[in-house]
Amino acid sequence: MNFNEQYKKYLSVIGNRIEKYFESFDYTALQKNVFEAMKYAICGGGKRIRPVLTLAVSDMLGGLSSNAEYVALAVECVHNYSLIHDDLPCMDNDDLRRGRATCHKVYGEDIALLAGDGLLNTAFEILSADNGFESLSPSARLEIIRCLSGASGVLGMIGGQVVDLQAENRSDITADELLYLHKNKTGALIRAAVRCGAICGGADSSITAALDEYAESLGLAFQMKDDILDVVGCTEVLGKPIGSDADCGKSTFVTLFGLDGAKDYLVSETNKAKAALELLGEKAQFLSELADFLLNRNM
Repeated sequence: MNFNEQYKKYLSVIGNRIEKYFESFDYTALQKNVFEAMKYAICGGGKRIRPVLTLAVSDMLGGLSSNAEYVALAVECVHNYSLIHDDLPCMDNDDLRRGRATCHKVYGEDIALLAGDGLLNTAFEILSADNGFESLSPSARLEIIRCLSGASGVLGMIGGQVVDLQAENRSDITADELLYLHKNKTGALIRAAVRCGAICGGADSSITAALDEYAESLGLAFQMKDDILDVVGCTEVLGKPIGSDADCGKSTFVTLFGLDGAKDYLVSETNKAKAALELLGEKAQFLSELADFLLNRNM
């Protein structure tokens, strides 16, 4: 199976898992608005890179697919919670996401805020449920919960978002501050997605360390490409406005290093991600090709 076929397979798996879970969601008419807002956000498509990473790493290591699917679903819930909140007027104030109106533009800021909260809590309801996991020990599940909660917390995504807000319209931001921002706001969940897949697959310490290196560089490369596309991309392809970073005074790899410098940095981090996989040999081919896919994407 080539890369594109494998990627489409993972997209289908996570798409089916999302649809099945939210179809069986037990709610009453009183919660209808917030549930529909949650579903609107998580069923909106996208690249689904984070859950794909969880599935691919677990698969590579021989983990049980059903376990990885539930964990990947939780990872995608956390990601979409963060997107809803990131788009709010008090944050990035975006009106468009994945080619359609953002959650708060459809359901209002109040319901969108609660929908984000709902998806975050749903992630941990999934991970702590009595059913759905086979042969994954309680200690492994606890490790996954710790990993994902840490990545989404004040020392992870939230901390990165705080720095992002504080860095707006600053001309004196340092490279270290920018790296901290993006290693946490974007990179923390990517690292967690990979680490959770490693836990599902029973990775030893040496493999876990290699995958951590891969994920850190991949997360930085992902954000660098986003920053570049915000300058040279196309709104119709990206599904969101071009130039929004500059309009909001955001500190990006392009504003700090220039367009050519950001492109060079992107290639360097992509190569570092791929080099980190050498210990895993040919079985890491999909992960290596995924790094190239993200390097060359136009959305």
